[in-house]
Amino acid sequence: MQHRGFLLLALFTLLALPSTAAKRKDKSKKGGAGNECAEWTWGPCVPSSKDCGAGFRDGACGAQTQRLRCRVPCNWKKEFGADCKYKFESWGACDGGTGTKARQGTLKKARYNAQCQETIRVTKPCAPKTKAKAKAKKGKGKD
Repeated sequence: MQHRGFLLLALFTLLALPSTAAKRKDKSKKGGAGNECAEWTWGPCVPSSKDCGAGFRDGACGAQTQRLRCRVPCNWKKEFGADCKYKFESWGACDGGTGTKARQGTLKKARYNAQCQETIRVTKPCAPKTKAKAKAKKGKGKD
């Protein structure tokens, strides 16, 4: 008798699984059959306050629009945007005339169909030269 009850419980559980999986599948489509758009265009990530931090990115595809949460890093380079990822070379030598050094970067990845330059050049001020201090060795040189 106990075995029959266990088998019935197992049968009901197996029958219930496909219906819950179908419900999850419908929820993940977001809009059902009308959401078959393939060419989404995304705008830049716009921070909610100031010029970095959490914000939103708007996207459009035909008459459909979506808004995604995004984050602009606070150390991003405003010249080329937060959605353009570059691989940079090492810093060059300091130019005495301008007091800056430069390096070049090549485009590695453009996120959300961002319009990015293939190569960019960035500069920064040269570090001031520090004098090397001669350290005396302790315990050495005593007679």
